[in-house]
Amino acid sequence: MLLPILLVLASGMCHAVWSMFTKRSLNKSIFLWLIMMVSTVLLLPVLLIELWTQPLAAGAYALLLLSVALQALYSWLLSITYEMGDLSQIYPVMRGTSTLLIPLIGVIFLKESLSVYGWIGICCMLGGFAVLSGIGARRSLPASSAPGTPLGYYTPVLMALCVGLCTTCYVFVDKLNLQHMSPLALLEVTNIGFVAGLTPAVLRSRKLLEEWRRNKFTILLGSVLNPGSYLLFLFALQQAPLAHISPLREIGTIFATLLGVLLLKERQGLRRMICSVVIFCGILLIGIWG
Repeated sequence: MLLPILLVLASGMCHAVWSMFTKRSLNKSIFLWLIMMVSTVLLLPVLLIELWTQPLAAGAYALLLLSVALQALYSWLLSITYEMGDLSQIYPVMRGTSTLLIPLIGVIFLKESLSVYGWIGICCMLGGFAVLSGIGARRSLPASSAPGTPLGYYTPVLMALCVGLCTTCYVFVDKLNLQHMSPLALLEVTNIGFVAGLTPAVLRSRKLLEEWRRNKFTILLGSVLNPGSYLLFLFALQQAPLAHISPLREIGTIFATLLGVLLLKERQGLRRMICSVVIFCGILLIGIWG
């Protein structure tokens, strides 16, 4: 069990670092598109060879198309969310949403039950989300959150919740896809969907070269960390149940908040750091004892 735990922790760290690079970029859509293109091009032969030598059933192809669609929606939502909020504000919400939603869906719709620790975990996460949304601290929220609109102060966190919902869906679908194909081939499928979701915005912007000139080194590093983070998670999924290792990956919430506060100099540092720790504790309570 030690190896999948180490893989998941490394996955969380890699995810937090490339997310910080994205937040620092000029154009989030272009930056995300560029860091995914390297692995997309390199892994395309792997996918084609595997599909040629090991044809899938019609239902399996349908699941792959669903994974592509979810990744496209995810990448589009992700780029917009990074434009709106601070990394230390939106990242813990994006990463914690799936852990919050899965048990709530089970209790409400499937008549399942949670332990006392599970309910404490849910309360921790809801409290952390509420504080990060800016309740009681409107003046300190980013100007990009459009305070002139009724939900403007809470828009970054609402968008982060949508990203988290999309993540919940594609992780479940990809867990099923791993029954039919290798992690590398599946990673290429998700890459294709991710790039497809950002391509329209990239074509409209016409700032591809400018982004490359300003951030080529972080783009190259991000091109390794972005797919690498999910590949590490897929390898871990092959060796351990999803329910056991998924909560541990969310230690990235603490990593990302630290990066946002210390390197990006984002505001409300102590408040957001405490929130990220509370949310991570809630994730562990639900995932391990809930």
